Amino acid sequence: MAVKVGDTAPDFTLTSQTGASVSLKDFRGQKNVIVYFYPKDDTPGCTKEACAFRDSYEVFKDAGAEVIGISDDSQQSHEKFASKYQLPFTLLSDTGNKVRQLYGVPATMWIMPGRVTYVLDKQGVVKHIFDSMLDFKAHVSEALKTLESIKG
Repeated sequence: MAVKVGDTAPDFTLTSQTGASVSLKDFRGQKNVIVYFYPKDDTPGCTKEACAFRDSYEVFKDAGAEVIGISDDSQQSHEKFASKYQLPFTLLSDTGNKVRQLYGVPATMWIMPGRVTYVLDKQGVVKHIFDSMLDFKAHVSEALKTLESIKG
């Protein structure tokens, strides 16, 4: 069953690009969280999306939010991708797409993992979901608009 706006986001623990275990519950009560699922490290669309999050990362931090990118790439792949593009946020390895399935992120044309962004408030409640395979930068602008509405 897909996660919907108003749901409490399901918790997960995955390995980051640095090899550390990261749990969603660690942010509860502390920060808003942007969780974005993307298909593959170092592909044209995913690189544009990651760099758009990178370029706005200070704005996210100023808004009290953390950005987390998730794909089924390995920790080593994430490490190379983050280093190559100076990505300052956490990338998590969802080997086997278990968390992607837990959230109900759809595949595109039944084969390519979908591109979906979730905006969570400090209590872990889903405030907005944005799903677009091609409008990479809109994932960032939609997330920022939602953070503004949470603040206001």
